[in-house]
Amino acid sequence: MQITKQADYAVRAVQYLSELDEGVLASTSRIASDRKIPSSFLAKIIAQLSVAGILQTSRGAKGGVRLAKKPSEISLLDVIEAIDGPLALNSCVHQHPNCELDDCPVQPVWADIQEELVKRLKSSTFDQFLKK
Repeated sequence: MQITKQADYAVRAVQYLSELDEGVLASTSRIASDRKIPSSFLAKIIAQLSVAGILQTSRGAKGGVRLAKKPSEISLLDVIEAIDGPLALNSCVHQHPNCELDDCPVQPVWADIQEELVKRLKSSTFDQFLKK
């Protein structure tokens, strides 16, 4: 399993903003440059993170982007799902018991792994990634 490049870029952007003082606006060009994110991707990513309530945007000469929440309130899961939608290790995890197989012995394993992955991503918040 691999997260999308877009989700990776979103994590980079949120991590960058987490390092700034609370309420400080950053320009998208600065984020793109510092985190090596293509500007064309970043505009869409910022829009999606804004809709998800993770970022706030301001237009104009003194505009920019900032976190809408504290870094401790934003998890890796929040950012990944804002970009990629609900995390699914295997389609049968979400479709079970509508799986084509009546008695799949592997489905419980997928479900357990999915649960552990979600738990780990949810407990990993951006305050944990701040440089000390």
